[in-house]
Amino acid sequence: MDTSLLSSSKKCPHCTHWSAWRQQSDDRCERCGQLLDPQLRRNEQEREELVNAKMSAVMLIEIKPEDSSFVRFFKYIIRGGQLAFAGLLAFIIWVVTALAG
Repeated sequence: MDTSLLSSSKKCPHCTHWSAWRQQSDDRCERCGQLLDPQLRRNEQEREELVNAKMSAVMLIEIKPEDSSFVRFFKYIIRGGQLAFAGLLAFIIWVVTALAG
């Protein structure tokens, strides 16, 4: 198939010259060399940063070894409540999806 029939072009936001556009974030103007779609480039960079950002799997209350035994006891109770709540939500989501088919 001839790809010249399917080519597209985009107007450069900097110099208003029409340039060939492959719909990639790194496409540049043929005249001035600026990015044809700088917003797409920023969106891809932000998406990569979100993917590479470190996230904890579960947001549980932290129990530090230097906490007193009284504080650790209550933190264990709170953590148990957090896990029970997560388990209840997981069960409800499972029931809803099972009923939906």
